[in-house]
Formats: sequence, structure tokens, C-alpha cells
Amino acid sequence: MARIPNKKRKMFVKPIVKKKQANVDHITGDKIPKSFVFARGKLPGSLRQLQMDLRKLMLPYTALKLKEKKRNSLKDFLNVAGPMGVSHFLILSKTETAPYLRVARTPQGPTLTFKIHEYSLAADVAQSQLRPRCPQDLFKNAPLIVLSGFGSGEQHLKLTTVMFQNIFPAIDINTVKLSSCQRIVLLNYNKDTKLIDFRHYSIKLQPVGVSRRLRKFVQNRQVPDLRNLQDVSDFVTKAGYGSESEGDDEAATVTLANDLGRVNKASTKSAVKLQEIGPRMVLQLVKIEEGLCSGDVIFSEYGTASEQRQETNQNNEEDAGDDEDSD
Repeated sequence: MARIPNKKRKMFVKPIVKKKQANVDHITGDKIPKSFVFARGKLPGSLRQLQMDLRKLMLPYTALKLKEKKRNSLKDFLNVAGPMGVSHFLILSKTETAPYLRVARTPQGPTLTFKIHEYSLAADVAQSQLRPRCPQDLFKNAPLIVLSGFGSGEQHLKLTTVMFQNIFPAIDINTVKLSSCQRIVLLNYNKDTKLIDFRHYSIKLQPVGVSRRLRKFVQNRQVPDLRNLQDVSDFVTKAGYGSESEGDDEAATVTLANDLGRVNKASTKSAVKLQEIGPRMVLQLVKIEEGLCSGDVIFSEYGTASEQRQETNQNNEEDAGDDEDSD
């Protein structure tokens, strides 16, 4: 009797389709700003980590794992930026005197140059806190932007305001989901010192009048340990928990329009808690150029033309050398 050969079964593997990032907000119709965060010249280890912290801050509309090479010129980043819809560059550099941060609009500018007087990394901020908070989904949505002290009417402050407002996606207060508002970037300008405090916070809502013990019980869905208690009411009124009044400050409370999570319910008051997650910087605006890291100087903190040229040469010497090599 002839043996019938076994037919091999063909295995079907479903291809993995990567979800493309949207270029336009499906609700507002506005173009979503995207960014590259990179360095020009050699940076010390702490500034390299600051670069990574800034990339994380700009999530999700940035290249977190952007790879740089010494031979890459500014033109190389610009050539890639167009097809990817990148609208802004954040460029870190280091001179003999201080580190600098340039914020530029692609492809034609303007470019704002900030001197970094002080900075703290996200890790340093977390180490200084008793309970650092950084949930996994904290960076799924872009942060909100709040600018304070920039309303003096001066031209360079107006340009700074417009630049930072456009570097993050705009929101529609009528359609925005509260669950997407989890981070906030705060820039506060001091007109006396001419310094800008740059802070990055996480946003947390807590129901007013509810003890920490009850919040944890609802959030974690765990059966509490009642072995040492005489009555269930002891679990609620136990000293140190039932008497809590944290978050009851009237100035820091909001009334929710819809439910947010298992604890914060619609039409109830919730306290708004901000917790710094870093990085933290103290910046000084020293120059505004009309083009992309070049062109006429619209504003300069330096008085004489020689000082302006010196600052320009310090910030652009790496770019000029790279451009010559690429040519």
C-alpha cells in the first residue's frame, strides 16, 4: 500500500504594523510640533544626561533615541527634519565659560540662545524627594506649558513667549481629556534678574476630604488587613489617617466635569498636586537670531558689537567646522 506523504502546513505570521505618529491633531486640526534634542560639540557627562532629560520632557513628539555622530552637521539634521515633520531644534553646547541651550524653529528660524546658569538633572530632583513620583504612562502625552512674567511688552519677551507656546501642542479646553493632562512645564521670568526659572512637574489629583488610607484601598483594590481591628470603622478612623486634611486648600481645588480614575469622581472637589520631576534649569536669554543659528541678531544682551561677535563665534564654531567638513 502506497504511503501518502504528509503535506507541510504553511504557518501564517501576521506582520507587525507600526502605528505612525500623527502629524495633525484630529480634534483641533493644528499641526503637531515635533522636536529634535541634540548637541553640538563635546559635552561633559552631566550635560549629556541633561540632554536625555530634555528628550524625555519633550515626549511623545521627539526622537528619544536620536543617534548623533561627530561628522553630522546642522544641515544633516535639517535634511532629516523635513520628512519627519520636525518643527523645532533644542541644541545643547558648552563653551569655556558656560553651557548654552539654543531653541530654533525649522527650517528658517528664528533661534533663541539661552545661557544655562544652573541646572539639576531629573535624577537629582528625584533623590531629593521622600516619595518621587513617575508613573509609566506619565510621558504618553505632551506637557502643558505655563508662562509667567513675560507680559512686559518687550519684543524679545514676546518672541520667547511665542517660541515656547509653539514648541508644545495646543489644547482645546472644550475637548481636552483630563486624563491626558499629567505634566506641566513652567517658565517664570524675573524682570529684575532677567533670569528664567524652568521647571517640570507631574500633575496629580486627589479627592478632598478622603484619607490616604481610603485612597490607597480604592486604587490598589487590595483587601485590607483587619485582624488587629475591632470594627471596620476603625480602619477609617484610625489615628494618623482618618484625621488627614491634606489637599483641602480651597485655592488648590477644582470641580471635575467627568470621572478621572477610580477615586476622582465627577462633580466632586479634587485637590491639584504638583510634584517636580525635573530637569530644572535657570536660563538667561542672551541672543535672538533671525535665521536658523545664523542671520541678523534681533536681540542681544551684550552691549558692544565685539561682544556680540564673540558670543556668536563661541556658539557656532562647532557648526561652522562641521559644515566645512561636509562640503
